[in-house]
Amino acid sequence: MLTSYDIGIDLGTTSVLIYIRGRGVVLKEPSVAAVDRMTQKIMAVGEEARLMLGRTPENIEGVRPLERGLIADYAVTEKMIRYFIEKAIGRPTLRKPRVCVCVPAGADEEDRRAFENAAYGAGAREVTLVEEALAAALGAGVDISRPVGNMAADIGGGTTDIAVLSRNAAVVSASVDTAGDDFDTALVRYMKKNHNLLIGERTAEEIKINIGTLTARPETLTMEVRGRNLVTGLPKTVVITSEETAEALREPALRIIDGIRDVLERTPPELVSGIKERGIVLSGGGSLIFGLDDLVKEMTGTDVLLADDPLTAVCIGTGKYMEMNIR
Repeated sequence: MLTSYDIGIDLGTTSVLIYIRGRGVVLKEPSVAAVDRMTQKIMAVGEEARLMLGRTPENIEGVRPLERGLIADYAVTEKMIRYFIEKAIGRPTLRKPRVCVCVPAGADEEDRRAFENAAYGAGAREVTLVEEALAAALGAGVDISRPVGNMAADIGGGTTDIAVLSRNAAVVSASVDTAGDDFDTALVRYMKKNHNLLIGERTAEEIKINIGTLTARPETLTMEVRGRNLVTGLPKTVVITSEETAEALREPALRIIDGIRDVLERTPPELVSGIKERGIVLSGGGSLIFGLDDLVKEMTGTDVLLADDPLTAVCIGTGKYMEMNIR
């Protein structure tokens, strides 16, 4: 008997998640490849590539083949998808898998063809695409089949995808070019400006995860941050507080909220009441920043719910969409 798989792929700017029908989410790795600049050969992909960076000769560089949720390096993306599919399946199969890939709402026809062709090139026999916000709603357990309004916002690494959903389709949607990476960039900029300290993206992400906040916490958190003194050029350690991160993170948060408000303003009036009743569902790594949900509620006047597992909601929803549409 021939073995085949139905696979859902959350192909994100910062990470890739794989869903296999009947097994759930089986893989989560960074969407990065280590490439030899001299030969253009891909040396490693995913977590293996991330661990190589900074520990190899200068000619080996890290490449993130997706930018703002879209394919920026087609050849690396195709090879990365193939690698992750083969790793998830565990062994070669005689029949190629059917694949469902999530795409940002802002993807045009050319972008969508690039996603399809990359999946076909990676070994898929059939490819289906689904918008990220729709997948996020499904993954969060929202019933979008009824003729009522539901709203979802997925704050990923490169983009925030927002949609109002009804009857299993997006009625109004938008993709905002502000997301988790922008929070990291804002923290790097803040440390330069306020502490004369140069830090890397990984350190900024640790700050965001450990003490990042957008509203007042019950108690102030602190964190030691190591970097390079921009005046002396020497290593330096400073202690920062959660209140400082609120100042740094507010600007990108407001850009995301502006996107949510814009989609709400373009929503047909008959669907707005349903959104007010059920609230806005947030997912993605960016949604985990302390107080973001409260800030969205304050500035939209609408209740906000966090997906049970924000990091895997899109991938799970991609798998659910595949099961709804592939028999």
